[in-house]
Amino acid sequence: MLLTDRGSLEARPLTPAGERILTAASTLFYARGIRTVGVDAIADAAEVTKKTLYDRFGSKDNLIAAYLEERNRVWHLFLDEQLAARAPGTPEEVILALFAALTDWMAESRRGCGFINASVELAAPDHPAMPVIVAQKQWMRAEFLAQAELAGFRSTEELADRLLLLHEGALVSYRVAAMENAPEVAGRAAADLLASWPRMS
Repeated sequence: MLLTDRGSLEARPLTPAGERILTAASTLFYARGIRTVGVDAIADAAEVTKKTLYDRFGSKDNLIAAYLEERNRVWHLFLDEQLAARAPGTPEEVILALFAALTDWMAESRRGCGFINASVELAAPDHPAMPVIVAQKQWMRAEFLAQAELAGFRSTEELADRLLLLHEGALVSYRVAAMENAPEVAGRAAADLLASWPRMS
């Protein structure tokens, strides 16, 4: 049902030690923040040496990028499952299902969007994780655009921009403003937007 290319989202083959490192880093980075977690804590949690960590990932920065790549892969798998369960029949229903999926996703992600959190912590534009963050958000916009075009709306670029702002705004409001119903509010706003948006004649 999703239309846009998601790139290479297959899990990278890792040794068992590499998998433990990535799992430990993912848990710690999301729970505590990227900058506050050092390689010592990750190595301890993964029950490996720091040398093994560096052998597998090269640097903490590369490990951060791998963490976000894995989170992106899990997000896409989650969306596939959500769409399969909701079975939207039209492009408009796909768009609204993407908003509805946020409710279940955020229930398991109490610290908000890992990509937004990482973008705040990683100020350097040349950090190896930044392309992962940018690509994830660009993919969401591209999916909204593809569905809007399929639905026959006018001014689809503008519509995609507005839908992305609603989607990302829900993620930020959930975390920063403690607005637990932000995904539902954004979904209703998206439904109103689609209902009033002009279509091709």
